[in-house]
Amino acid sequence: MASGCQNASLLGNNNNTTGSIAQPAAAKSEADRRREADTWGARYRADPGDAATALAYAQALRAGGQRTQAASVLEQASLQHPRDTALLGAYGRALADVGKFEQALDVLNRAHSPDQPDWRVLSAQGAVLDQLGRHQEAQRYYASALKIRPDDPSVLSNLGLSYALAKDLKNAEVTLRRAAAFAGADPRVRQNLALVVGLQGRFAEAENIARADLPSEEAAANVAYLRQMLAQQDDLRSLTRPNGPGPARGT
Repeated sequence: MASGCQNASLLGNNNNTTGSIAQPAAAKSEADRRREADTWGARYRADPGDAATALAYAQALRAGGQRTQAASVLEQASLQHPRDTALLGAYGRALADVGKFEQALDVLNRAHSPDQPDWRVLSAQGAVLDQLGRHQEAQRYYASALKIRPDDPSVLSNLGLSYALAKDLKNAEVTLRRAAAFAGADPRVRQNLALVVGLQGRFAEAENIARADLPSEEAAANVAYLRQMLAQQDDLRSLTRPNGPGPARGT
């Protein structure tokens, strides 16, 4: 849902705005995440008015799955710093994490200005619009982000997901292939590509893509999930469930 908008995934558990099947290779352990949240929590309680501390604490909470608490921290910080665009951007993404999409759009609209657009915020706005089913609008935001940040893989990934949710599978495949071609691309991008290829009836190719990046057990689980999703190909909107397996749109 990387950079301003974490890479999205049509598959997997709810780790970003709506979930992802494959975890980044360098993901922190649960114990590391707890320690980080505790450290930043102590600093935040000592100085709740510091914007940088609030941002770091909210990020640690979000990484540990405490999305509601992260949104609360950022809400308080944004009230104290109403013109801090970094805070507003983070707060908007946090609101999207907890399903408050209309409010998220309002906050994200204030996180940058037409004369100083932020490609990360534009991509986040597109992700929220996709969650609301407004795919054509979302795609215009991704196009604007790509004008500022050409070929950014995270924006391309979100754009590819947007095409998939709009059932434009040909453009979804082309766009996700562009995103996956970058060195070090998040494995979730290829998992999304596998699903889009499978939805077009090329299951053997989709299975090979799904197995490419992952250990055998994870790959087998992904292929099983891929088969389940392909069985639902007549209803792509079933992929937008806010919890559990479903598209992970990074904000």
